[in-house]
Amino acid sequence: MSTKDLILARRIVAIIRLDDYDKAVEVARALLAGGVPVMEFTLTGAGALEAIAAVRKELGDAVCVGVGSVLHAEQATAAIDSGAQFVVTPALRRPVIAACVNRGTLTLCGGVTPTELLDAYEAGSELVKLFPARLGGPAYLKDVLAPLPFLKLVPTGGVGVENARAYIDAGAAALGIGGNLVPRAAVASGRFDQISEVARACVAAIS
Repeated sequence: MSTKDLILARRIVAIIRLDDYDKAVEVARALLAGGVPVMEFTLTGAGALEAIAAVRKELGDAVCVGVGSVLHAEQATAAIDSGAQFVVTPALRRPVIAACVNRGTLTLCGGVTPTELLDAYEAGSELVKLFPARLGGPAYLKDVLAPLPFLKLVPTGGVGVENARAYIDAGAAALGIGGNLVPRAAVASGRFDQISEVARACVAAIS
């Protein structure tokens, strides 16, 4: 199964945004135990590329690991070299899309307006990240898809257990869930069971 097909099948991308990733493998195991095997480590934290490599080494094909908060083509290339299976941007970044297309790697390029979302798709982003989704909620996503039904949108930002089903019902192809799924406090205190519990709840909400 391709990375794209896996994301479309599992429908949840866990966004891991921490100051550092020294507990990356533990977080990944907790997510996997909760039924969420697709995850991204954002470049806003220290050691993201090392985390990607470590998780791929420890968990192998049981997980699908990407990189987030990518702004430059060089960052995308370095992440892919470290084992990233997909690349996520917070905004429309055509050079990043081009770099990923060149390497045969899936991109989830971010945008918020219909123009940005369509531009990302036409530039080669097969899945398009609607960010920040909280600005318009599920109703906005549904409105965008009415004239652009071919877009496979992945709303991110403010998505959690309480509204996950509403986004899916509005037409979301998958969901990006960050702090609501992987809270910094839970990681800092070693409460990885809490991450697994929330992961199960998210999976159940969209099942």
